[in-house]
Amino acid sequence: MTKKISSFLLFIFLVSGLISCKNELVSAPKPINKNEVIDSTITAFQTTLLEQQIDSVFKKYNFNGSIAVFKDSLQLYRKENGYSDFKAKTKMDSSTVFAIGSVSKQFTAVLILLQMEQGKLNITDKASRYLKEFQTKEYENITIHQLLNHTSGLNMFGGKLMFKSGSDFFYSNDGFNALGKIVEAVSGKSYDENAQELFKKVGMTSSSTASLFEGSNFASAYLGNGKNAEAVPNMPKRLAGKDIGTPAGGVLSTIDDLHLWNNALYGGKILKPETLKQFSSKSAERHHAILGKMGYGYGIMMNIGKPECFFHSGYVKGSPSLNIYYPQTKTSVIILSNIADEEKGKSLTFRPHVEFKKITDNLENTILQLKAKH
Repeated sequence: MTKKISSFLLFIFLVSGLISCKNELVSAPKPINKNEVIDSTITAFQTTLLEQQIDSVFKKYNFNGSIAVFKDSLQLYRKENGYSDFKAKTKMDSSTVFAIGSVSKQFTAVLILLQMEQGKLNITDKASRYLKEFQTKEYENITIHQLLNHTSGLNMFGGKLMFKSGSDFFYSNDGFNALGKIVEAVSGKSYDENAQELFKKVGMTSSSTASLFEGSNFASAYLGNGKNAEAVPNMPKRLAGKDIGTPAGGVLSTIDDLHLWNNALYGGKILKPETLKQFSSKSAERHHAILGKMGYGYGIMMNIGKPECFFHSGYVKGSPSLNIYYPQTKTSVIILSNIADEEKGKSLTFRPHVEFKKITDNLENTILQLKAKH
């Protein structure tokens, strides 16, 4: 990797020199834009490196899933491999719809913030103001802010708090399902309706909540491996049930829709600038069992250190996913899959996703270094 980068830096300098010479020697009607040439050369380098390194991870794990890398609207890399339906041997394609698990949480967070922008709630409000379930001595002081960044102390609803609200971090699906109920209480519409309106606003025509999905191109979820794949029953409807809950993990989407979402969200098309800053600011810290130490905002995680990066993993039985966005280069990396060997543990299930992120983190740092030199 280092040799390739060093050679590429030398190549960039040579290209810069040749452009300068050409501008001096030839009286061209339209001068060459040095920055455009360098940008296109960097993009070509990016594309080549992505292809080599991500392809090797696909091969290493025989990865059954779909991954794409976009720089703003430009597709740099894309690959689908394996089956959306192992029994029928249906191959994945660009229209395959996946269960995205906890990647769903950012949609719930945005729906809450949209209600705030309309003046229907404030994130400093206590949840007990909107939900009867929180009107107990144990839960009465939990705020919407604490539910959004998992600092409420809530684990399973109805149990004792893990710690005093606001003093620590504990990841809670029940907390996000409560946020979904708050959206319903203040909007007067179901969570599904609110989500569908949001998808429509962004142009996410293939996305849905689990209970509303009616398409035929869903990637059925499986446990085991390619040779011995056991279908998870009642998918995707089970995601809307009590065990998971739509606001916490019941959104279905595609590579292209999540790319649209990333561009619209971080491009300021959904939330006001100050609201987007609240959403994406580190307000808690998480020690993720697989991805390590990270910051947490509102339904979104972030790198501590370089490169600047917003991401969230998702897992519901048989469906590991990871959605990544690098704001400095407007780059999306979306990894969706539909089989997990749970007997070998989640860390093994997510090993390809972790390796993909390491590749794109390293590449992002390299690109930023190259741009800084020019």
